Formats: sequence, structure tokens, C-alpha cells
Amino acid sequence: MAVRACGLIIYRRLQSAPSSKVTDSIEYLLLQTSYGTHHWTPPKGHVDPGEDDLQTAFRETQEEAGLQANQLTLIEGYKKELHYPVRGKPKTVIYWLAEMKDYNTEIKLSEEHQAFQWLKLEDACKFAEYEDMQATLKEVHQFLCAKE
Repeated sequence: MAVRACGLIIYRRLQSAPSSKVTDSIEYLLLQTSYGTHHWTPPKGHVDPGEDDLQTAFRETQEEAGLQANQLTLIEGYKKELHYPVRGKPKTVIYWLAEMKDYNTEIKLSEEHQAFQWLKLEDACKFAEYEDMQATLKEVHQFLCAKE
């Protein structure tokens, strides 16, 4: 059976001058793992028994980044499912999109991560080494820009 994980792609908008483009004011939250290759990823984790996927995404975000569900706004209409092998076994990761309500909310990392960054799209894609995550971030960005 495939391993299943769920998470949130979290973004915030810079409080910038009205003249700047919306697309330039969006930053994405990536966390650096404290294990393995120290890769960068949005908060995510395995589904616990009796939990639905979205509950998992919010629980993992709280555990890994210290963010409560009430500090985020879930963005309707975006959900992404990624499929890839991990140590020879299939893995499914489902992401939803959420915006920080308060730009200055503090991130509190768990022991699973050693660093975090708020990154504009180009840098977020550089940090996220995996092609499917890069493509997902670009897709999210286009989705947000189309909503404006």
C-alpha cells in the first residue's frame, strides 16, 4: 500500500507599495528537514488512523511550524496530489493551499526541521530540489495570480 501524507503550501503577502505587482509580493514557507538530505519542503506528514486528509495537513502544520488552523485561511479550489517512490515504495502526498492571516506570525519549528525560509517563487523553486515540488509551486503561483 502507498504511504500517504498531507500538508499545506503556505504563503504570505508582503505589505508592499500598491504599485508593485501582486505576484512579486507572495512568499512561500519552506522548512528544512533535520534528517536525511536536509531537503526543503512545505509542512506535511503521514495520515494518522481515524484522521481525514485535511485534518492531517492542519495537524502536521501545527506540529512542524507551530501554526494553528485559525492563523491560516484555506484557499478554495486548490488541491494537488503528488505521487513518487520513497525507498522503493509508492508515496502519495496531498497539498492544500493556505494563506497566513498575519504576515508577522512566528514560525516555531519542531525537532523534525532545523530551519525555515519565506521565499519568493524563484528562490522557493531553487530550495525545493524535486521537480514535482518546483512544478507545484509554479502551479500554485499561477493559480494565485489568476485569482487576482
